[in-house]
Amino acid sequence: MKRIEISEKAWERLETQKREGESPSETILRLIRDQLFMDGFGAMSDVEGFEKSVKNTREELDNDLKGRSSR
Repeated sequence: MKRIEISEKAWERLETQKREGESPSETILRLIRDQLFMDGFGAMSDVEGFEKSVKNTREELDNDLKGRSSR
């Protein structure tokens, strides 16, 4: 086990993120895992054609949803 020192402000922010029954260590691990997961969403942005494909798919889904809601 390691001990770290953090500011009052950092502790207060950590406390706002804690879930019921979660230790500070568990909270930190969850937040780091969630951030690493979200970072992965930008990984494909450099792949040729990816952005256009996502845009087209979004437009198709939007059109499909509009069609369903007007029925």
